[in-house]
Amino acid sequence: MEQRVSLITLGVADAARANAFYEALGWKGQTPDDDVWFFQVGGMVIGLWSREKLAADSVVDDRGGWGGVTLAYNTRSPEEVDAVLAEAEAAGATIGRSGAPTDWGGYSGMFLDPDGHAWEVAHNPGWTITGDGATLLQG
Repeated sequence: MEQRVSLITLGVADAARANAFYEALGWKGQTPDDDVWFFQVGGMVIGLWSREKLAADSVVDDRGGWGGVTLAYNTRSPEEVDAVLAEAEAAGATIGRSGAPTDWGGYSGMFLDPDGHAWEVAHNPGWTITGDGATLLQG
């Protein structure tokens, strides 16, 4: 198995509403059937699909609540963290933690999308964000 992730699908209460939120962030997606939406994000895809259908398809018992996963968007500067958090809030996100220095030497904040999916927005001075948006580990 190659070391990569191809697709992350977020289970949502209302796929059309979730799509509208991500489009308000400036993302451009597509849907084959108005039931699931896909967004090309760098070399992978983010999907939005009914939480109920996703649980059934994944053969899991959805007990609600947080699933133990946080998504992250890394930036090129601390100022960009604050700008992205403001953009997310304007699109309808809840800010869980404003941007602030971290104990690991970076700067980060958190927002929750309308379905409660947690997104960290972070600047890690030890990582590089390339011109095409790829995040590269150093060392």
